[in-house]
Amino acid sequence: MQKLGRQCFWAVLLLLALAVLLLAGVMHVDVRLLMPQLGDQVDGPPVTNVMFLKTHKTASSTVLNILFRFAETHNLSAALPAGGRFHLGYPWLFLARYVEGAEQGGHGRRFNIMCNHLRFNPPEVQKVMPNDTFYFSILRNPVFQLESSFVYYKSHVPAFRNVTSLDAFLASPWTYYNQSLGLSNAYARNSMWFDLGFDNDAPPEEDYVRARLLDVERRFQLLLIAEHFDESMVLLRRLLRWRLDDVVAFRLNARSRHSVTSLSPAGQERAKHWCALDWRLYQHFNRTFWARLRAELSPRRLRSEVARLRERRRELAALCLQDSEPKNKSQITDVQLRPYQSGRADILGYNLKPGLDNQTLQTCQRMVMPELQYMAHLYTLQFPDKPPKNIAFLGA
Repeated sequence: MQKLGRQCFWAVLLLLALAVLLLAGVMHVDVRLLMPQLGDQVDGPPVTNVMFLKTHKTASSTVLNILFRFAETHNLSAALPAGGRFHLGYPWLFLARYVEGAEQGGHGRRFNIMCNHLRFNPPEVQKVMPNDTFYFSILRNPVFQLESSFVYYKSHVPAFRNVTSLDAFLASPWTYYNQSLGLSNAYARNSMWFDLGFDNDAPPEEDYVRARLLDVERRFQLLLIAEHFDESMVLLRRLLRWRLDDVVAFRLNARSRHSVTSLSPAGQERAKHWCALDWRLYQHFNRTFWARLRAELSPRRLRSEVARLRERRRELAALCLQDSEPKNKSQITDVQLRPYQSGRADILGYNLKPGLDNQTLQTCQRMVMPELQYMAHLYTLQFPDKPPKNIAFLGA
């Protein structure tokens, strides 16, 4: 009886594969887009109400792309910045009125996906998100997060403007950091702590830190770790019950190697001290992340799932990208796919292969679309009667 059951299973699987091949031929779709769906089983319906707190310089732009793609593919509503804005009130604490359409319909509209930059303010977020929303965020080692912020925001942050290097800044931070400037210096110290809605200049006293960490644990079901991005995607996919292709992504808003600097060992220790709140935050949730992974998956299963994710990324890169290596601004031929440039950072993007069929082209464009362009695209789809967002740098 068991042998007969196995034979039936493989017969059904073969018929499904043949059907996919036939469908791909009729619709002129590259079969590589369809084949992964055959063995892509999930337990239960997907989670469709998701709030992602987009922290700064933590690989969060790649996560945002994943969420925007999921929203568009499943025809879900996104909580987007109102009018011509490109963030949800940052660096001020979030207010519901920063969301386009939030105040329509009397008691306020609820949205499925929320993932644009904001400073977390739970009572106001709850005004625009359903009660069953899945909350998550991402953290990065604050030593490397601060280095990225220094390069990216060099010309925007008062504390960084008049110092030659991050090592020089960390050697004497109070020479450059004026605490009275408040929000304008948010990127220069404990910025992940700040994004969570807390005081980034608070003394790192034990009782205070523990209380705030407990607040984060109560508000968020998951905090991902940027240094372990693929493992993070495996865990996120499992908890959201999403398909593999929903969480496969190309790296976005990344810098070229020549715009990445290395801190001296002494500078790294100073960065941990200067960003002591972020360091405690990262240490704590790095531990809970791995504890959650071990509770959900065996080491062997985790290795298998990570390998599967990476293989699918390679397949889609071969399908979509003209060259698997990301390109700098001058090398990107489609102006609409050029990412925003900031500070000393050389932000990279991608060129797509020519001659893709329409469905494959649409899929690939979504995967490489920079966040400002994708937000403007979703805004136009969601609010067709409102003026489109103007991305000024694309016309430069």
